[in-house]
Amino acid sequence: MKGKKDVLDKGPFFHGTKAELIIGDLLEPQHLSNYQDKKSNYIYFTATLDAAKWGAELARSNAKERIYIVEPLGDFENDPNVTDKKFPGNPTRSYRSKSPLKIVAELGSWERHSDEEINRTLTALEKMREQGKMVIFD
Repeated sequence: MKGKKDVLDKGPFFHGTKAELIIGDLLEPQHLSNYQDKKSNYIYFTATLDAAKWGAELARSNAKERIYIVEPLGDFENDPNVTDKKFPGNPTRSYRSKSPLKIVAELGSWERHSDEEINRTLTALEKMREQGKMVIFD
């Protein structure tokens, strides 16, 4: 894991979700994952708006999609689920931490992916689940 002294990425950092939070709230590990039926050992975040949009759009809930600007309060590392498997070199600038993320702001508006893109991705994720390929290294 990289610490604040050995900066992996300076941000700004985003977290896409459907949870309604306020500035100052903490996002912490040990909440149900959006991608598997268990609590996650990490809290995930990104330094790209596109990846944050996917987080909000794919979150399991019918609530409003939200993107928060967050500040990592501890060490963090590259998300191996993305960087090792799909996008070597971490172009999505996706990270995870066992330490909380502090909500510092909420983006008021942002352009969603198209419904077609979202539905195509949801269908692909469901197919992966059915085939037992939806494994998250957590």
